[in-house]
Amino acid sequence: MNCYRYLEKRGLSNDNAIRFVRRGKRFGRIPFPRHKLSTWTFLFGATFLICFLVFSNLNKIPFHESPLILQQAHPDLWESETGRPPPPPPPPPPRSKRGRQHFPCEIGFAKSVDYLVEPSDLTNFTQFSLKYIDRDQKSSSNNVFDLRFGGHQTLEERQQSFYAKNQTLHCGFVKGPPGYASIGFEINEKDKAYMNTCKIVVSSCIFGNSDFLRRPTSKQISGYSKDNVCFVMFVDEQTLSKLSMEGNVPDDGGKIGLWRLVVIRNLPYKDMRRTGKVPKLLSHRLFPSARYSIWLDSKMRLHIDPMLILERFLWRTKSEYAISNHYDRHCVWEEVLQNKRLNKYNHTAIDEQFNFYQSDGLTKFDPSDPNKLLPSYVPEGSFIVRAHTPMSNLFSCLWFNEVDRFTSRDQLSFAYTYLKLKRMNPDKPFNFNMFKDCERRTLAKLFRHRITVLPS
Repeated sequence: MNCYRYLEKRGLSNDNAIRFVRRGKRFGRIPFPRHKLSTWTFLFGATFLICFLVFSNLNKIPFHESPLILQQAHPDLWESETGRPPPPPPPPPPRSKRGRQHFPCEIGFAKSVDYLVEPSDLTNFTQFSLKYIDRDQKSSSNNVFDLRFGGHQTLEERQQSFYAKNQTLHCGFVKGPPGYASIGFEINEKDKAYMNTCKIVVSSCIFGNSDFLRRPTSKQISGYSKDNVCFVMFVDEQTLSKLSMEGNVPDDGGKIGLWRLVVIRNLPYKDMRRTGKVPKLLSHRLFPSARYSIWLDSKMRLHIDPMLILERFLWRTKSEYAISNHYDRHCVWEEVLQNKRLNKYNHTAIDEQFNFYQSDGLTKFDPSDPNKLLPSYVPEGSFIVRAHTPMSNLFSCLWFNEVDRFTSRDQLSFAYTYLKLKRMNPDKPFNFNMFKDCERRTLAKLFRHRITVLPS
């Protein structure tokens, strides 16, 4: 009504006003050509019908298809056209293991370290005395002497070293004749003095700046372990420099967090992976007063108290040595193929080692064998728990000697070393605990290495 009053003020009558407003409403509409709607509907329907007929007829004309489609979709037509039966379909691609995920599992740890008691029957394990060759003797028939950190062990000496008896054997740290240079793996006297006081050790290493420094989860480590367990990280000078650049500077006591950094100078091998086997396998030589040691790879961060680990994997099971099985592979044959496929090491060197082991009795792993000595012949060696007993120390020396003599891939030599030790000492038990890989993943958080060590 307001618009009508406005028009009356302008001198327009009611009839004229109504006619004016209605005309304005018509002008505001957008006209749509109704006769064209039917035309567009007809064209759209015709196009759809033509496309439907064309594509439905193509399915009935196999002669325009590729030979592969014709073989698979129309085997009868293929045979009638070619005069021969279609070839069998290709096998499905192998299932990739990269997509397989592995998870930690629950472990029944003791509730607290406060009431843990070291078992008194530790001396019930096989007892004998081990001494270690300290210096190589120069052969009078050869004026050229090649220094080797593992020494020059003959095949006869190697064979005799597998007997669990009082003996003196090669086990790294073998000096050259008088007047020759150092064999390497040099530790300053202050660090040696500290290491000689350790009774329980957690150790790891970073050589060649191959990893980040991953500190144990402090809130998961008890006050007792912080006071009584040595946490030692072995590094070379290159790694120490890189850590300092990243802000990881040791305090006055040489510590970063719980780790006491021990700097190794004059590395004994060019292969950083082989150098890493020294602290990994020879903890009883680096810590001569220690009763127990735990090794974890630098790609792992410990988040379980070490005393709980000793109780669960050694004391409760009455074991001397504990290591987990591999997460995917259980046979050395599989491990050999995987190392070659990924170019982890020189293929010729792998073949020489593998052929030698087969000639000395190594057989394939049979999971159905009720008398198998291990649940797997391939370990996941990134986490090792051990008591420093004679059998445990002997096994560690033998395993290291294989790594020194052959390839640095310790998973290739593990089963051979263990089975040969058991075979040559049938009346002397070696209390071995191979636990599940999912349990290993519960003990520490896994990360990726900083860099990939190139194969030798």
